[in-house]
Amino acid sequence: MTDTPFHCGFVAIVGRPNVGKSTLMNHLIGQKISITSKKSQTTRHRVTGIHTEDTAQFVFVDTPGFQTYHKGALNEALNKSVKDSLGSVDCVLFLLEAMRFTAADREVMALLPKKTPVILVVNKLDKAKDKLTLQAFINEVTAEFEFAGVEVVSAKHGQRLAELLDQVRPHLPESMPLYPEDMITDKNERFLAAEIVREKLFRYLGEELPYEMNVEVEMFEMDGALRRIHIAVLVDKEHQKPIVIGRAGEKLKKISTEARLDMEKLFDGKVFLQVWVKVKSGWADDVRFLREFGLD
Repeated sequence: MTDTPFHCGFVAIVGRPNVGKSTLMNHLIGQKISITSKKSQTTRHRVTGIHTEDTAQFVFVDTPGFQTYHKGALNEALNKSVKDSLGSVDCVLFLLEAMRFTAADREVMALLPKKTPVILVVNKLDKAKDKLTLQAFINEVTAEFEFAGVEVVSAKHGQRLAELLDQVRPHLPESMPLYPEDMITDKNERFLAAEIVREKLFRYLGEELPYEMNVEVEMFEMDGALRRIHIAVLVDKEHQKPIVIGRAGEKLKKISTEARLDMEKLFDGKVFLQVWVKVKSGWADDVRFLREFGLD
């Protein structure tokens, strides 16, 4: 029995789109629950990941990348999600790409809370040529905001994440754990199944098309140990359907197969997955529809 007090609290991961937030959280909790893509703005929901140690439980909130370039109900909902996350956490991780401090980064920095500890996390450390160059970059950033700490990591390779957790731990309040120690997310399997399909859409389709899609789980049932899942991919226009389906259905088949394999790995069981494409015009600007999907 240890006399060391237990700490538990919420940690928001924020930054501009495509800076590595989802990759960082997946490595911190040791499991892939937040979708990743080279395309920006792939995270649409606040995904909660949980990492528990002997003396602390870290509850990470992965936020969408804040942006101001694209208007409409969807992006307004995503940006509101970022702001809401910052108002209810014990610590904030502000993620930057090494050697890149852009106008978009400064826009996110302007939203950082003044009364909540913020740790600067410099990602993609391989981008720096040497330590002096990296330190000069860090000095430039820290001159514009008073950070509670600085850590340099490689989210992709999982480097220096233990050191990052060491910096976060003192900022968490003394508290009993909020979740069981073997729990890694508060999201249910239905949500995670939809996210996995959406990741494959971003991976295999063009630059813009995935942003005009959403994923709806129409059925999720247990049949003994088998999960039967039906998912509809919602597109904005009729002519987008064949793009998703591909010649002779090959593209949709590839997306479905890879999604099923990821689900079986995550759920540790067999999955029967059916995916089809439907047209729902204007879904990204339909505030009521966004509310139904938890994006308001």
